[in-house]
Amino acid sequence: MSDLERIFAPEGPLAAAVPAFRPRPQQVEMAQRIANAIAGNLALVAEAGTGTGKTFAYLVPALLSGGKVIVSTGTKTLQDQLFNRDLPTVRDALKVGASIALLKGRANYVCPYHLERALSGGRLASREEAAQLRRIARFAERTKTGDKAECIDVPEDSGAWALATSTRENCLGQECPNVKDCFVLAARQDALTADVVVVNHHLFFADVMLKDEGMGELLPACNTVIFDEAHQLPEVAGLFFGESLSTTQLLELARDAKNEGIVAARDYAPLQDAAQALDKATRDLRLAVKGENLRLPAARLEGETDFARALQELAAAVAELGRHLETQAERGEGLANCLRRAQELAAALKRWRGGSADPEVAGGDDVVKWVEVYSQAMSLNLTPLDIAPIFQRQMEGHPRAWIFASATLAVGTNFSHYCGELGLAEADTAIWGSPFDYERNALLYAPPDMPDPNSPLYQEAVAEAAWPAIRASGGRAFVLCTSLRAMRRIRELLQEKLAAEGLDLPLLMQGEGSRTELLERFRYLGNAILVASQSFWEGVDVRGEALSLVVIDKLPFAPPDDPVLSARIDRLRAAGRNPFMEYQLPRAVISMKQGSGRLIRDEDDRGVLMICDPRLIGKPYGKAIWRSLPPMRRTRGIADVEAFFALPVESAHD
Repeated sequence: MSDLERIFAPEGPLAAAVPAFRPRPQQVEMAQRIANAIAGNLALVAEAGTGTGKTFAYLVPALLSGGKVIVSTGTKTLQDQLFNRDLPTVRDALKVGASIALLKGRANYVCPYHLERALSGGRLASREEAAQLRRIARFAERTKTGDKAECIDVPEDSGAWALATSTRENCLGQECPNVKDCFVLAARQDALTADVVVVNHHLFFADVMLKDEGMGELLPACNTVIFDEAHQLPEVAGLFFGESLSTTQLLELARDAKNEGIVAARDYAPLQDAAQALDKATRDLRLAVKGENLRLPAARLEGETDFARALQELAAAVAELGRHLETQAERGEGLANCLRRAQELAAALKRWRGGSADPEVAGGDDVVKWVEVYSQAMSLNLTPLDIAPIFQRQMEGHPRAWIFASATLAVGTNFSHYCGELGLAEADTAIWGSPFDYERNALLYAPPDMPDPNSPLYQEAVAEAAWPAIRASGGRAFVLCTSLRAMRRIRELLQEKLAAEGLDLPLLMQGEGSRTELLERFRYLGNAILVASQSFWEGVDVRGEALSLVVIDKLPFAPPDDPVLSARIDRLRAAGRNPFMEYQLPRAVISMKQGSGRLIRDEDDRGVLMICDPRLIGKPYGKAIWRSLPPMRRTRGIADVEAFFALPVESAHD
């Protein structure tokens, strides 16, 4: 028996340390492949179905390797779980002395300098935010880490956090008068000396790849990089290998210039006027675009007079603020920092208007120029059309192992789409199916007679088809939609059906609270219906009977008019390739696997996956999608769904 087999055995150290531990052959095989990759400094792309236990499968060989390891996750939830629970458990079970550190983006740590400024500035949006800021100040006095996740009496989305934390732009670095009390610096120093550092993908790319100050030395010292939730990497890498300029950055510059001016240049009124003018010009740019939650090609907006004028006025306002800051910068570190930021933002704005990204960042590759519009904000983006060569350059140099792990990376057993996007031509690939008994515990239901997904009354048809299944399951359902508009409409229709039948099932919708709050309510209620969009398709774990039905309205193809997708499609087509089969379909399959993965989270879970889109059955490519899903029984009859839910849980497991 090898060392790894002994560790994962029924009488091994993991079984002794974890009461619910069960040996799984897939887990041991995966651990062995990862150990080989670490020993040989190789790249390994590994898909492990739900229940494989992939976290332990990579932590055990990583801790035994004795080298420095970076583990990067897609979500802060998994990051916290790894650091607080999984890593200490495995480390203690293996009796290895590895030191571990948690490192998040700087916006997660209280900044004593900005907190002090905010408390003395006294300009807050509401009385509630002022109270929350005082709570943050009390937390800052007693915390060791400064991590806002530990400050439970201030909501994560409170506006007070923006005032009590720093950004890459407004951090004063070594010149800061509070540098000795800096939580970000302390966390980075811990990370530099630790054997295992847990980060997230955004931080990995922002700080390690882009060599943010103080972090450039973390990667060179590292022997192994492990990406968990690795299916998110192409999207995140695209963000960071491109450039993005947001109205939030501009508003923060205006706010900071104003506050620093009050402290260090109170006698120079033109600075206040210029900061106010930048604030107004930034807000006017957002107001120049009607609508929200949109992604638009820049060309569509640049021809519009209002947008072109607002962009011109914004550029003038940034330049004007820069001129005034230049005359005052010597009066304080904060003002000098604002000048640097004004110059950087002016340069980024000029690059965006010219359609050419910073070659240091985007690697000089072809970029697509586009705009994302939120309800209160907007970002101007330059995104590379092909991230593979840039990612490959980052992997070159010091030999180390690169592990890419997720439950959803392949289309069937084919990894070429994923490896192609990241330039992983030389990587080994491996796939392990879930150990769960889907054949017995799950049913895939495709309702008959559904209209074309683009027809005007499609949402009505979805609600009509889903209602008998929701009634049969007694709620306990996620209804996952591919757009916010569909989500709102389907919720309305379900509300009407509940009222008409007098059924007392709680109806929740994404946006009515934070994701964490909604999930807690959903679990607690035990018979709720949650209608949600993209943010509930992945990273959500509801075990047991509270979630027994997942309804998916449409196959999750990204809208073809999305500016980045549209430009990539044109590029593939120009190269004589098939963009639908090579790019759009694989992405939809991976997204579909994520959505359907919400259903069975434990070996005792039972449930029905309902996919309303008729293309699953009616189109040849539909087969590629359902063949990529776990091996559930399939049906087109609602009677089978009703019979599934009528069966007592005990006899279902007999």
